[in-house]
Amino acid sequence: MAPTLQPSPGDTTLRRVLRRSVTIPTFFVALLSWTAMLPVLFPLALVVDLALSRRFAAVRFVVAVLLFLSFEIFGVLAVGALVVTRRATRDRLYALEARWADSLLRALLWLFGMRLEIEGLDAVRPGPILLVGNHVSVADALLPAAFATARRGMRLRYVAKAELIWDPCVDLAGHVLPNVFVRRGSADTPGDLARVQSLLDGVGADDGVVLFPEGTRFTQQKRDALLARRDAEGPREHLEADRKLRCLMPPRTGGLLALMERSPGIDLVVMAHTGLEGIVRIPDLWGGALLGRTLRVEFWRVPGSGAPADRQGRIDWIYAQWERLDRWVAAARGLAAP
Repeated sequence: MAPTLQPSPGDTTLRRVLRRSVTIPTFFVALLSWTAMLPVLFPLALVVDLALSRRFAAVRFVVAVLLFLSFEIFGVLAVGALVVTRRATRDRLYALEARWADSLLRALLWLFGMRLEIEGLDAVRPGPILLVGNHVSVADALLPAAFATARRGMRLRYVAKAELIWDPCVDLAGHVLPNVFVRRGSADTPGDLARVQSLLDGVGADDGVVLFPEGTRFTQQKRDALLARRDAEGPREHLEADRKLRCLMPPRTGGLLALMERSPGIDLVVMAHTGLEGIVRIPDLWGGALLGRTLRVEFWRVPGSGAPADRQGRIDWIYAQWERLDRWVAAARGLAAP
């Protein structure tokens, strides 16, 4: 049975057409313009790198932007071709999504000379599962599709922030496949929670739902500001637990609780990773922060049968998993025990 997804509030067909009439040409123009400027950009980047001894960080940045724009346009054309020719089956679209994410991730790892260490990938099967992970970068959204889909054949449904619909590739693929886009800060409203729950309609052994419970990319400044705001204004019931987290934002539990309520006993798969910190936006690649890093990814499975039946018990259970993830990230980053 296909999921009966509820549409995003206010995102009508007319708005989608108008939005895509702007975003798709904009990305095409950006790719053409960036390509046309390469004869100038490459020499300038090379001069900067030689002057600052930066291991060709600027040159790599120029190539990274070219890769990103090229993959965006390829994704738009590929999804569009499948839709226009009426060949946009779920299997073809998931296969395209997997190849797209895996190829882009491999290209970025190669470009920045990064190593990949991955463990526990067998934990993602069988489904249905709830896949959660820490969120630090624009690049870590690639990891579920690049690993769980491309390598283990899982068909993943995403809870994503609504701002991503301004990325035309995400907009097209994200609305053809079963995904839900929620407005930042509104994921705990009844309407959005009902839409999130609808992702579990028709799930089977090959399916999973992905969400990043932090709701935003982690930075120390964001963490400190959030804790200060909760200390001053509330809610304060989990403030002590929030303060124990060193490498993660406190989890927003509304989406996870709604999914657990819809499918009691569903297993949780945690995707822990480190190595992408500091890359909040594409321009952050300019400084060469990723050069020579190791991307470490580990999956582990937590049986949903161990989750309490009551709401407060489930919240405490979620926090226990989040604290375990925080300890893993801290250890992987070599942080001393508190």
